[in-house]
Amino acid sequence: MAQVLEFRLPDLGEGLTEAEIVRWLVEVGDVVAVDQPVVEVETAKAMVDVPCPYAGVVTARFGEEGSELPVGSPLITVAVGAPASDPDSDAGTEGSGNVLVGYGTTEAPARRRRVRREQQVPVPVNGRSAAPEVVEGPVPVISPLVRRLARENGLDLRELTGSGPDGLILRADVEYALRAAASPGRPAPARAPETTVASPATASPTPAGTRVPLKGVRGAVADKLSRSRSEIPDATCWVDADATELMRARAAMNGAGGPKISLLALLARICTAALARFPELNSTVDTAAREIVRLDAVHLGFAAQTERGLVVPVVKDAHARDAESLSAEFARLTEAARTGTLTPAELTGGTFTLNNYGVFGVDGSTPIINHPEAAMLGVGRIIPKPWVHEGELAVRQVVQLSLTFDHRVCDGGTAGGFLRYVADCVEQPAVLLRTL
Repeated sequence: MAQVLEFRLPDLGEGLTEAEIVRWLVEVGDVVAVDQPVVEVETAKAMVDVPCPYAGVVTARFGEEGSELPVGSPLITVAVGAPASDPDSDAGTEGSGNVLVGYGTTEAPARRRRVRREQQVPVPVNGRSAAPEVVEGPVPVISPLVRRLARENGLDLRELTGSGPDGLILRADVEYALRAAASPGRPAPARAPETTVASPATASPTPAGTRVPLKGVRGAVADKLSRSRSEIPDATCWVDADATELMRARAAMNGAGGPKISLLALLARICTAALARFPELNSTVDTAAREIVRLDAVHLGFAAQTERGLVVPVVKDAHARDAESLSAEFARLTEAARTGTLTPAELTGGTFTLNNYGVFGVDGSTPIINHPEAAMLGVGRIIPKPWVHEGELAVRQVVQLSLTFDHRVCDGGTAGGFLRYVADCVEQPAVLLRTL
């Protein structure tokens, strides 16, 4: 009798609860190898190829292309060949256990159940057909990020009951328990409360129109922006700066040969220098511990508009990169954003964000902080404007810079000092060289 392993959609990182099937990479009846990608899915973070931890014959697929599946839902079933008790069998039943690099499980199959008669699928084994016994594969395991969040806050996950599929503990469960524990005289709940949805009979009437689901990237952006505005007491300051000398410096650098230096890279280099002088803005607030955590490394996010929506790729260790290295990494991540091939790791872990909304032809904005960061620098378009230069009216290349910051991490003097330093470097790039 063949053994059929059921592979379920794993948690693809950061407590994501669902994914959309973009393209199936295998058909029923195909032979798959261990860790072979079987389906391409789109999460709120990125496009991901999901590998199967088993080798065998695909006996079923679950979900059509374009449909959404919650974490823990069956993806495929795989017949792995003869039972494990058969000494002549070469097929293993445990698989690799990888599920997805960085987010997988190392657990072996733990439970068995008999498939109902109407679910049985004849699978050829050694030239014969047999009604397979279904051996469930690894159930969804807790995301490493969820485990870390609980560990850093002294929370025992064994005391929680998850609200995800099959009791999977999600990030929301941990955060809810931490908030409840922080409330005086109120014990931490074992499970996050479920949302009550009004019935059609009691729901308020809404105007007729087209409904666009808040899902995927758009849904993730909506959740993050709402959380930022509800949790972070933000303030914005701005200043106009004469970028003429910065543009001339860039032209001179690119005219000297070698790899081209992007304007975004120069602005990023200015940002990292400013953060070295004002480290309060490269931080995050630990609300549970009531502490400000100043971060050692600058992982610089930058806003990128794509066909899938707004994404924020992250340049890791930006403080240790020169302008040439920053230019190359910005170009690589921008191309990956356009093609939808950014990995979850390339979209997480930012500590400060640079937002160049000037590409949309606007001068200024009041950016919303990319939670849980503490600040974002916005850069408007650079255009010729009348400007008093060396005591005379002249036409100069002017840009508006704006800084939105978390008022919990610093006061206006620090924020103003940061923005003024950035503006000084834009107006006189030699200032940056003098402070390196």
